[in-house]
Order: sequence, then C-alpha cells, then structure tokens
Amino acid sequence: MKELFFGESTGKLGYGNMRLPKVEGKFDFALTDKMIDEYLAAGFNYFDTCHVYEASEKALGESLVKRYPREQFQINTKLSLLPINSADDMQKQFETSLKRLCTDYVDFYFLHSLNSGYLGKAEKYGAWEFLRGLKEKGFAKHIGFSFHDTPELLDDTLSKHPEVELVLLQLNYLDWDSPDVQSRRLYETARKHNVPVSVMEPCKGGWLSSETSESGKLLKQANPEVSASSWAFRFLAGLDGIFTILSGMGTLDEVKDNIKTFKDFKPLSDEERSVIAKAVELIKASPTVQCTSCRYCVPQCPKKIGIPEFLQLYNNYLIHKNLDSCQHLYYMMGLTGALPEECVNCGACVKVCPQNIDIPDYMEKVTNWQVGKKGQE
Repeated sequence: MKELFFGESTGKLGYGNMRLPKVEGKFDFALTDKMIDEYLAAGFNYFDTCHVYEASEKALGESLVKRYPREQFQINTKLSLLPINSADDMQKQFETSLKRLCTDYVDFYFLHSLNSGYLGKAEKYGAWEFLRGLKEKGFAKHIGFSFHDTPELLDDTLSKHPEVELVLLQLNYLDWDSPDVQSRRLYETARKHNVPVSVMEPCKGGWLSSETSESGKLLKQANPEVSASSWAFRFLAGLDGIFTILSGMGTLDEVKDNIKTFKDFKPLSDEERSVIAKAVELIKASPTVQCTSCRYCVPQCPKKIGIPEFLQLYNNYLIHKNLDSCQHLYYMMGLTGALPEECVNCGACVKVCPQNIDIPDYMEKVTNWQVGKKGQE
C-alpha cells in the first residue's frame, strides 16, 4: 500500500535512548536487552540516539545491533555541531558513531539541536553538503535535523533545504500553545512544507508522566485504567504527518505501558481533550518562581550559570514533584555549561533582577536535588 507521507507506516512508538537503565553509573545491559526485546516483539523498530550520548550509542551497539539482524530495526543518530571546527571533524564524528553502534550505515542521520547559532556553523563548515554526501554514498538512508528555535526560523530552514526528509520537534500538550516553545506553530510549519515530524519530549522530560502532581491526579481520576503518559502520547499520535513519537524509556514497565497505549491506540475524545485543557490550567496555576527569562542576570554571573534555565527546572519540580527527572536534567545541562552548585553567592544577579528574585537561594535549592535532598521547595 502506498504511504500517504514518508514514514506513515513506521510504528508510532519510537525508542529514545537517552535514559537507558543504569546500575552504579553503568548501563544495565541485562535489563536493556529485555526492554529492547519487548519493544521489537511488539512490532516497533525505531531507535533514536546522538553522538553526544556516547554511552547510549555504545549500548545500542551491544544490546541491539549485535543481537538482531540489521534489517529488523532503524537507527537515527545525530551530528553534534558544538565541537565541529572543520569538515574533517564531521567525518570523524560520523565514523565514531558508526563504530560505537557496530554498524556500517545508519537509517537516519540528523544535524543535532539546530538553532540560530548552530545554523551559521552548519553553513560555515558545509554540514548540509556533508549530510547529502552521506546519503548519496549509502552511509545514511535519510537525512534531517532536530530543532529548538522559532517557527519562523524553521520555515526559513525548510525553505532553503528541501532535501530534508524528517524533522524532530518538541511537541506536547503543555507546550502546544506556549509562547516560548510554540509547539503547535512548529508542527504546522513542518506540515506546511509537507515534512513529516518525529516527536521529542512528548511528556516534557517526564513532567507529564507524573501521577502525583495535581494535573496527574486529575488525569488518573478521569481514567484510572491508564497512565498519565498515555494521555500525552494520545494527544499527539492522532495528528497528521507524525512519523514517530520518541519515549525515553528507562524501565520495562514503561516499555510495556507505552506498547499498550500505541497497540490499542484510540484518538482522544472531545471530553478527554477538555480534561487535558483542565490539566494544563492546573499546571499553569501552580506556584512558580516569577522569572521572565530576561537574562539580565547571566552576564553578571562570574561563573556564567544559565540561571533562567535552572529556574525553569525548579518551576517544573514545583509543578510535578518529579525528583528523578530533575536530577537527570540537572546532569544533562551540566554537560554543556556551569551548574548551580558553582554559585559563589556573590549576589550580582540579584542586583539586576527586575523581579527581585533571591537567585542564590534558588541555586542552592536546585543544587540539593543532585544529592537527593527532597523537600526543597
């Protein structure tokens, strides 16, 4: 049967490999094997990783590629532009990914986390030409990019690069009409160009999976038989042009629950959509730090801590009480910048904050998550 759009027949549950299970800081291969077995046995086959997730690429090589026929699954990995300073750097990075993944080709190769800053770097070093060359030589079957910026910039990028076959966007019901993320407009922009969409953060890093938050309790009351995550997935899975929806599954129970949602998929009813609208209202009404992300504080910080991003992380904790997700995101954010624990309590940030927020106090609260101290609100 002819596909209505590229990837229409791909199983809508994609396996995001940023949160594979660990024991004492090392991947739990025995559990990872079981999770991958369960996922593939259910008829799904799309695995998403990235060069910057070094251990993730290696884990996929061991638990997936070495254990299953290559034609039985699809792998998407990505070119990180952050360390690129030459065309040779791109080739070396790609070869490193192939080595880690134990394969001689990938099904999808993306430019990672494109925004206004990285787009200039992509043009400077010929990243688009590099991707097209990999496809022409058969090292990558399909090419695309993941994206974190405005709908206007996405529109411009897709107009300039009709070779793009797939785009990875952050979509979820909380960000759908958010003036910051603009999920709806990003989705509509991709569809305007007839480019299928792969979805990241459908549960917003685990925030929309919480069943202890007020919004989670509302969803559970509306339907005690399903998880909070299933509401988030169903909000997206019925949209036109969705290639796959990534879930960063870290437990076997999560794999089984997600398979249940997608195997027995039913679009949301109007009544269920009204429940989600109420859940969004509850989340937005939760007490939060009134940071407007003006970023006046960042240049004043001697450690150049990304203060607004960590305040947003704190707000998400206040809303969802999901300590595990907070700790994971804290670690990931530390890979590319200074952490709140480096705060020297100089107060320079407070002096320029229009909202008069006691920023050092909140930096201490966020730091306490790393050592597992709860009750820091």
